[in-house]
Order: sequence, then structure tokens, then C-alpha cells
Amino acid sequence: MAFLILNVNQQKTLVVIGGGAAGFFCAVNAAKMNTALRVIIVEKTNKILSKVRISGGGRCNVTHACFDLQELSKKYPRGQNFLKKAFHWFNTKHTINWFKERGVELKTESDGRMFPITNTSETIIECLLKEANKYKVEILLNRSVEKIDVLQNNNQFKLNFSNTECILANFVCIATGGYPKATMFNWLLAINHTISKPLPSLFTFNIPNNKIVALMGISVDAATVKINGTKLISEGPLLITHWGMSGPAILKLSAFAAIELAAMNYNFSISVNWLPTYNDQSLKNEWLLLRKRMSSQKMSYKNPFQLPNRLWQYFLDECEINDNIRWSDVTATQQNKLIKTLTAQEFCVKGKTTFKEEFVTCGGIKLNEVDVNTMQSKIIPHLFFAGEILDIDGITGGFNFQNAWTTAYIAAKSIAVFSV
Repeated sequence: MAFLILNVNQQKTLVVIGGGAAGFFCAVNAAKMNTALRVIIVEKTNKILSKVRISGGGRCNVTHACFDLQELSKKYPRGQNFLKKAFHWFNTKHTINWFKERGVELKTESDGRMFPITNTSETIIECLLKEANKYKVEILLNRSVEKIDVLQNNNQFKLNFSNTECILANFVCIATGGYPKATMFNWLLAINHTISKPLPSLFTFNIPNNKIVALMGISVDAATVKINGTKLISEGPLLITHWGMSGPAILKLSAFAAIELAAMNYNFSISVNWLPTYNDQSLKNEWLLLRKRMSSQKMSYKNPFQLPNRLWQYFLDECEINDNIRWSDVTATQQNKLIKTLTAQEFCVKGKTTFKEEFVTCGGIKLNEVDVNTMQSKIIPHLFFAGEILDIDGITGGFNFQNAWTTAYIAAKSIAVFSV
């Protein structure tokens, strides 16, 4: 038989659904801003902050050192315009200061990712748990919300759990993270919200039966990758793996092209420019000078583009250029083929692979149903959203965490005001 965890002494209650980064950040900030508010986190598993724990290889990529709000919003394939407004309320600087005020210093790495100086995600977890304890946030584990009843007569919600328990709340913030399947949103569809179909984002490309996978572990600092037949293109470091390609250039492209690639069933072709400062014509022009300057040298001895030697040898083999051939002796056919390979090498991609443990989806609650200044539902008063449950996703883990901190903080501040 179901029972209620009742509101004692008419104390107003916030229930945050989801014990991840967004859920905790909303809970601890709301509890701090309104100490009279009862705050409860309900988590469907027996673990909290699990994504925080594994992110960044166990170091937690807290945010990204991008401080221009316009540039920051461009790092989100979905949610750019929404976050451009939201970042005025809480952005990267606020995140850094929030943790600093609680004794957690962040450091910036060469690629812009920001981690705690301790190099362990446990520092972030301990900080959030300390805040939760300080402001008496209650944490209920193994509570999976099956249904939300909106009690119109007394402006409350009844959250029904799968174990037949239920709980009453004056405010609800949904911060469950992204869902991989549309059916998992059914309990939200039942309260008249709509979703953008969830699809994988941030994944690597499988390139089976291609000689390049023998070069696994080799990377280049910059490459341009284009999805053939589209205008979708990305530039950045590229890593060759034993299954195909990864690295920032690929991951960023997978995020921006998530919807199109799903429609292609992840079977498509790409063109890789290994020398992004050149195109086919400009490299042809440069080639005349290179050929003259290096005429007596063997092509296999040294390449003029600072490419890894094994990769350069692979290009020569692909173009059937003998190890002993000199720059001056390369035929026009070989030269043109090599230039084409360097600036527009084509690969057939068949399938994808999840990037490490970083499972990210695009899709979620449609943003036109949420007030960006409060994170409150435009359909149901006192219902809020935060984090990846919204149709927002970033190009790396740090940007996804920043979305969590931003939307959760705005929700917390709004709830604290509304609950007074």
C-alpha cells in the first residue's frame, strides 16, 4: 500500500529528481538560498553523482575555459540561443567562483578543459555532499519516479515511485540526465510536455577494413573532417584508433551532425584534409617550391609537413610511391594522387562507438516549453528542469557540465524566490 512522506508543519518542499550534477547543484543552491525550504533529492539507483565520478577519466572536467558568452554558446549543437540568454545568469566565471568559495580550486589545461587541482573527481563529489549536508538536503536512493500527479486543488505534486511509495512536493525539479530511448520520456509526456527525439551525440567513427587502422595511436594536431554530401565540417586534433577515428575533430563533428548521421543509420563517407592550411590548389602551388627545394632527397626520408613519419609513409604507400624515389622523380600522376590524399582523403564510415564512458544524448524536453530566466515549465507552474534532460548538448564533457551548473543554478534561484 502506498504511503506519503508528508509535509510537516506546512513546510514547503522541493523534490529534485536525479542525483547527478544538475540535481545536486539545484538542491544545494535552493537549500542555501531558502533555509526554510525542505529539499529532497530522489535518485533511482543506489549511486549518486556517478557521471561526475567517471568524467574526464576520473578527474571531472568541471567546465571549459571559455569566457565569451557568445563563443561559449556556440559550443552547443542544440541549445545555443537558449543558453546564450541563460549564461547571463550563471556562466563559466560563476562556476569557477562557486567552487573556489567552497575551497575547490580549478586549473586550466592546454586544451581549455578545467579540472580540480587535485586531479580527482572525488574533490567535486565531496564538495557537493558537504554542501548537501550543511543545508540539510535529504537524499533518497532507489526511488524511480513512475508518474507525477499534478494536484491542482492545493498546488502540489504527488510523485509516485515504482516501489509503491509516493511523496508530496510544492516544487519539482527534473534533473534526470538524458535518456537514450524516447519511451523513457513517457512519464513526462503524460504531463503534457513534448520532447525532441533522443539520439546519440559525442561518438567516434568506425572505419572497418581500412589500412589506416594499423596506425592506431597516431594523432595529428589539426585536421579538417567533412561529411560528404553535406555542409557539416569540423577542424581539430584527430586520433587514429584500432576501429577508425576519434579525437576532438571527430567528436565535435558527431555532435553537430548527430541528427543527420542518425538518419543515415551511421553509414556515410567523410573527407579528411590532413593539412588544413592548404586546399588542393594551394598545395599544388606549394608543391613546385617543395619539389625544387627537396629535389635530391628521398620522399620517404623526411616530410615537409611535420606529419608523423608512419602516417607519411602510409600516404606514400597509398599513392604507390617507392621508398627510394626522390622528390624530383615523382610522376605527375603520383604527385596529384598524393596531393588529393593529403587534402581530401575519403573514408567510408560504418557505425559508431561511444566515446569512453561519456554517454551523451541530444534530444529531450523542448526548450520552447521552458522559461530560460527561471527554468520553470511554461505548461505547469512550479515544475522546473535542469541539465541534460533539456534538449541541450555540448561538444565535450566540460560544456555539458556547464549546462548542468547553469540551468540548475537558475532553477534553484527561482525556486528559492517562489517558495518564500
